[in-house]
Amino acid sequence: MSLPSYAGPLETAWYYGYRFICGLIFLFLILPILVIIPLSFNAEPYFTFTPGMLSLDPDAFSFRWYEDMVTNVQWTHSAKNSVIIAFFSTILATGLGTLAALGLSKSYMPFRSLFMGILISPMIVPLI
Repeated sequence: MSLPSYAGPLETAWYYGYRFICGLIFLFLILPILVIIPLSFNAEPYFTFTPGMLSLDPDAFSFRWYEDMVTNVQWTHSAKNSVIIAFFSTILATGLGTLAALGLSKSYMPFRSLFMGILISPMIVPLI
């Protein structure tokens, strides 16, 4: 989407300024993930950048954490539990969300605004 031909200088500045601000927010949220990815290949027993990693020494990198995640019984058991919980919570949330949408679509539902406020509150005050 681009600016219309009749957009003034203030609208043009706001258009590009808004995109710049959104880009900064995106970087602020994504940058920690981009820092963690190279740290996950660390060969040391602690989670930090080592001089060998900074000089791109191949001996400073390893797959030990990924190997531990696949071979360790605690990790595989936790991953299995997460998948089971995710499946059932998806089914439950879909069912309850559908019921709530059907109920709130009726204009004569008692306490409609109270239920709407309760259901929308997690979107207003996110956990992040």
